[in-house]
Amino acid sequence: MHTIAVLPGDGIGPEVTAAAVQVLAAAQRGFTLELVFADAGAGAIEKHGTNLPAATQRILKRADACLKGPMTTLETPGAPVSAAVRIRRMFDLYANVRPCRGNGVDLVIVRENTEGLYAGRERPVPGGAVAERLVTSRASRRIAAHALALANRRRKKLTYVHKANILRMTDGVFVRAVLSQAKRYPRVAVEGMHVDAAAMQLVKAPHQFDVLVTTNLFGDILSDEAAQVAGGVGLAPSANIGDRYGMFEPVHGSAPKYAGKGIANPVGMIRAAALMLDFLGEARAAARIERAVQVALASGKARTRDLGGRASTQQAGKAIAEVL
Repeated sequence: MHTIAVLPGDGIGPEVTAAAVQVLAAAQRGFTLELVFADAGAGAIEKHGTNLPAATQRILKRADACLKGPMTTLETPGAPVSAAVRIRRMFDLYANVRPCRGNGVDLVIVRENTEGLYAGRERPVPGGAVAERLVTSRASRRIAAHALALANRRRKKLTYVHKANILRMTDGVFVRAVLSQAKRYPRVAVEGMHVDAAAMQLVKAPHQFDVLVTTNLFGDILSDEAAQVAGGVGLAPSANIGDRYGMFEPVHGSAPKYAGKGIANPVGMIRAAALMLDFLGEARAAARIERAVQVALASGKARTRDLGGRASTQQAGKAIAEVL
């Protein structure tokens, strides 16, 4: 049995989470999931005064993994750091892994998750503000090792994305770390690419890529681009992985203007649940979910409005569960 902390989140989060839970129920064969629901996100601030209440933190720490719905992050000055960032820091979830599969594309972007410009080191200066970009050898080595190990299991090609011609010190640290780790994986072909060129090539020739590894901000931008190339952000899952814990979520945001309308695409959330099962050692169940998604999408029964179909969020989840 696996204990899962389920955080439905804000906006469309509860709807896509309900669809994923329905699919997880259909996927359980030879194992059992104990789902423990908890509050987090902007909605939790109104009820608890924080986006990650102490009770939720206790549930997270007792769980084997976290299935997280999309959450609204307030952008007002003084607003708390997003719940996702807080959870990543709590469990040191340093690898953000985003598979992009569809339209004949099959690639994975591995993004360093703990530092870079998202380290949150900002300060005001006269006439503006400054953000510090933190890149360390330790963080760069471990994200490179994670990406290389993944590439070694896939098609044995790694592209490290950087801008070391301009950001010579920070991206210099990252590039050296990747190349040092690459010596441990002689069967993996390794190439470097500037981030602007990588953005262009993801549109022009995405099939050339297998695994891409990069720093935090670059990975955030490129993974959304790759998701759209593969069919849309509604289809894309995301894994936040550390040495002993994982948090799994869809790539897209909470889309509050669509909340309660039953039109959100739940496939990204369902695929995130599949990534979670794979992380927990239930690889067969994860593969079954992925196959069920493909079958249900091909039949049209799981195609929501963003994919040119008519299925509601609930109907799409039900169609995938019925295939299982």
